[in-house]
Amino acid sequence: MKSAADAEDRIFQALADPSRRAIFESLTRGEAAVKDLTARFDISQPAVSQHLAALRDAGLVTGRREGRLVYYRVEPQGMKPLIDWITHYQAFWTDRVQRLEQLLERMDG
Repeated sequence: MKSAADAEDRIFQALADPSRRAIFESLTRGEAAVKDLTARFDISQPAVSQHLAALRDAGLVTGRREGRLVYYRVEPQGMKPLIDWITHYQAFWTDRVQRLEQLLERMDG
């Protein structure tokens, strides 16, 4: 079984590449075939396919075959590990900032 840290790592690695982020962003607007994505970006079809494989391996997109075409779309639950990670650190830093503000108020008082 993959740990939450493994899932976070795969997502961060997948989204670290600007081309993959652009492809992912494009797919947030709707499903697209590999050939359509190739036409939208100045990237070869094999490169688009490699980027989609990395996004799929990270759980961010899913593909379905229809005849000779493969259509990709965003996987709604794919970002959950990243959102959970951000939520954890948002709470962590909010608490730390509040404690610092309280300390500074006591020091001023």
